[in-house]
Amino acid sequence: MPGSEAPLAKGTPAYRRLTLAMLFAGFSTFSLLYSVQPLLPLFAADYHLTAEAASLAVSLATGPLAIGILFAGILSDRIGRRPLMVAAMFAAGALTLAAALVPGWSGLLALRLLTGIALAGVPAVAMAYVAEEVDAASVGAAMGLYIAGSAIGGMGGRLVASLVADVADWRWALGSVGLTGLMMAEAFRRLAPPSRRFVAGSGASPLAGVATLFADRALPLLYAEAFVLMGIFVTIYNYAGFRLLAPPYGLSQAAVGAVFLLYILGSASSALFGAVAGSVGRRRIFWLPIVLLLAGVGVTAAHPLLLVILGIALVTIGFFGAHSIASAWVGRRARSNRGQGAAFYLFFYYLGSSVLGSAGGIAWTRGGWPGVAGFCLALGVVALLLALRLAQIAPLADPETPPVAPVAP
Repeated sequence: MPGSEAPLAKGTPAYRRLTLAMLFAGFSTFSLLYSVQPLLPLFAADYHLTAEAASLAVSLATGPLAIGILFAGILSDRIGRRPLMVAAMFAAGALTLAAALVPGWSGLLALRLLTGIALAGVPAVAMAYVAEEVDAASVGAAMGLYIAGSAIGGMGGRLVASLVADVADWRWALGSVGLTGLMMAEAFRRLAPPSRRFVAGSGASPLAGVATLFADRALPLLYAEAFVLMGIFVTIYNYAGFRLLAPPYGLSQAAVGAVFLLYILGSASSALFGAVAGSVGRRRIFWLPIVLLLAGVGVTAAHPLLLVILGIALVTIGFFGAHSIASAWVGRRARSNRGQGAAFYLFFYYLGSSVLGSAGGIAWTRGGWPGVAGFCLALGVVALLLALRLAQIAPLADPETPPVAPVAP
C-alpha cells in the first residue's frame, strides 16, 4: 500500500543514496540559476545593454521560478516528487546548454525564462520529497546536504562561469554549466530512491490553506522579509561585477568570480545564526544579521578595494543568517500548511530577486554604486522595521513536527 513503507533511516544504503542525490540536486539547481550573474557585464558589452537590461538574464529566470514554485508543489502532489525533480533537472540543464548556442539577446532571455520555469520543479518539491521518505530524526541531516549542495552550487556555478569566460567567452562558460547540470541530473536519476511513501493528493483546492497562512500575524511579515532581503542580496551581487571590472579597480573576470567564494561565509553564518536562534529565540536574534547586512551595504560604499570586499562579506553573512532564521520560522508558524507556507516563502524570496534585482540596475545606471548602496540601505531599513515588528508577536507553542529546513540561494 503506498505510503505504508517504513521511512529511510540514517545509516542505511538507501538513505546514503538519497542524501547524495539531494546534494547533486541542490548543486545543479543553484549553479544553473545563478551562473549568469557574473556574466552580466559581458552580456552588456556584447549586446550593448544597460546594466538593468543585462540583469534580465537573472530576473527572467528567478521571476518565473517564483511563480512556478506555487504550482510545482501542486503538480508534485499528483504525479510524485521524484519524477518531477528528474524532469526539471534535465530540462534546466538542456535549456542552459541551448542558451550558450542561441544567437541573439532575445533568444537567450527566452531560454532563461524557460530555465526558471523548469527549475521550479526542484526547491519546494525537494523539501516534501525528503520529509516523506526520511524518518523524522534524519530529516535535518538529509536537508543539510541539500542546503550544502545549494550553497556550493550557487558559489561554484558563478565561479566556474567566471573562470571559463576569462579564458574563452561567456558562451563556453554557459555551455560548461549546462553540461554539468545534465551530468548532475543523471546522477540524481540513478541515485534518488523511488518514492515509497508518496500518496497522490486528494484533489482538494490548493487555495484552501492560503487564507489561514495570511491570517497569521507573523507569516505575511516573514514573506515581506524574504522579498526585501533577497532583493538586497541579489542587487549587491548583480552590480558588484560592473563596479569591480571598471576603473579604478579593473579586475579580471576570474577575479570578480572569486568574490563568490564569500558564499562560504554565508554557509557558516546560516548554521551559526540558526543554532543561536534555536537557543535564545528567533524574535530576540533576528534583528542582528539584518544590522550586519546594513553595515555591509554601508561599507561597500567605501573606495578601497579591501573595504568593498569586506562590505560584500558582511552582506553575505547578514543575509544568510537572516534567511536561515526566517525560513525556519515559517516552518514553525505554518503548522497545518507547511508545504504551502514554504512555497509562499520561496515565491516572495525569488520575486524579490527578480523585481528588486532589476530595480537595482536602475539605481546603478542613474547613480553608480552610491545609487545601489542607497537603494539597498533603504530596503535594509524596511527589513529592520519588519524584524522589530516580528519581535513583538508572541510565538506559537512548539509544533509536533520539526520545521522545514532553510534553502540557501
